[in-house]
Amino acid sequence: MECVKTLITSRKNETFHRKEEMLAVIFLAMILGINAHPFDELHQYVDEHVEDYVQALREWVAVESDSSDATKRPDLHRMMDMTAKKLRNMGGEVEMVDIGSQELPDGTNIPLPKVVTAQIGKDSNKHTVCIYGHVDVQPAKMEDGWATYPYNLTDIDGKLYGRGSSDNKAPVLAWMHAVEAYQALNLDLPVNVKFLIEGMEETGSNGLDTMIVAKRDTFFSDVDYIIISDSGWLSRKPALTYGTRGNCYFFAEVEGPKQDLHSGVYGGTVIEPMTDLIGILDSLISPNGTILVPGIREAVAPFSDEEWKMYQDIDFDIETFRSKIGVSQLMYNNKVDLLAHRWRHPTVSIHGIEGAFSASGSKTVIPAKVTGKFSIRQVPDMDPAVVKTQVTDYLNSLFGKRKSPNKLKVTMIGAKPWLADTKHALYEAGKAAVKRVFQMEPDLIREGGTIPIAQTFQDVTGKSIIMLPIGGFDDGLHSQNEKMNRYNYIEGTKLFISYLHEVAEIKE
Repeated sequence: MECVKTLITSRKNETFHRKEEMLAVIFLAMILGINAHPFDELHQYVDEHVEDYVQALREWVAVESDSSDATKRPDLHRMMDMTAKKLRNMGGEVEMVDIGSQELPDGTNIPLPKVVTAQIGKDSNKHTVCIYGHVDVQPAKMEDGWATYPYNLTDIDGKLYGRGSSDNKAPVLAWMHAVEAYQALNLDLPVNVKFLIEGMEETGSNGLDTMIVAKRDTFFSDVDYIIISDSGWLSRKPALTYGTRGNCYFFAEVEGPKQDLHSGVYGGTVIEPMTDLIGILDSLISPNGTILVPGIREAVAPFSDEEWKMYQDIDFDIETFRSKIGVSQLMYNNKVDLLAHRWRHPTVSIHGIEGAFSASGSKTVIPAKVTGKFSIRQVPDMDPAVVKTQVTDYLNSLFGKRKSPNKLKVTMIGAKPWLADTKHALYEAGKAAVKRVFQMEPDLIREGGTIPIAQTFQDVTGKSIIMLPIGGFDDGLHSQNEKMNRYNYIEGTKLFISYLHEVAEIKE
């Protein structure tokens, strides 16, 4: 036994040049009862297959799986087939779940992409984790300002540029590669692994909530924990995410004349819908960022001393953040206030006006109907249904004071915020895995954006959830020149390998 221990210890920082040698050492260690997990060998395997992983991402990025474009639906179906095929090749029990159809604005219906589920391992003595991800992407065109073709993965100085590279194709592949590493080395998976991969996340996860409810007592019945890797780090330091904001997205439609009018002929004779709309939109938020809708700010959970201390300790540079987004001044000039208003306070953002003239050149038109689009990010303890009532009542009150003959209609789609307990064993496991791979403690962060599926999982299944990101802070999600760093992709795969082991050690 001592000779095997000595061999393992002496070879810890060296390379096993032969797979047979490494497996023999592991086997002997197991026989002799030595409690040694082969992290070095697994991580070495990842390093030896970097180019294979990059090629896999290249093939996935090449598929224009834009869920917002109905004309790209065949590409999206192909993306789901590719995902299912990879999981089958890994020995997974795969099901492609039909979640129905989608009605388009013209009234036609097209099939929604099937949700891919898979199971690898059924050992009742092990924990079971469910990995959630998505393989649909945001729209991307060269004319949007991309420096490289968005659907051709381009490697520049270790940065892998391409639409969907970070959001969310590389993280999904990294999880699959983590499982494959165990399989390739004939190592027992520490936990049973299930996958749930969808293709409509970027447009609201149509049909997924219903599917989760339907699968609660079957697919999810033996799941212990759910892991989501659909976010990014705050800085160059690894992070664990424990909260996201929800979102209430509003449409304020103001309708007036029966058709568009010429401003030279009719200007000054009618009360214009655009004027009414601008008037009420201007009353949502003050110049210093204060939300003016009554009742919104009062619903926010108190900011505790413990949370303030957590924010104070986070690795975040305000000047780097300001410079990266290209503004001369931020709303707040200290780290805690800025992070708090990014993560745990509600915000109002005005996104656009449908029906208004926005093309280049000049057009002297009075739009007959315009729709203002704005959102209010939700935080605990806000309720989207209550926010809808508060905003609708407020806008109707403002509109009534204008005494306009035009008609106002307010509608909303909403998603709840999500918040986890950072003291849960899942987060302790995450800290241990990060420390093993990156030799540092992770930041505990929240996301300003919305990942609605997290709260759905929690409400429907009752399972504990962690968000374990590997994306970089500057990946440009939803923007031009989205990328995934090779470093994050490869070291992230090692992180997932280590995390599976740490989860297996949870005693509950």
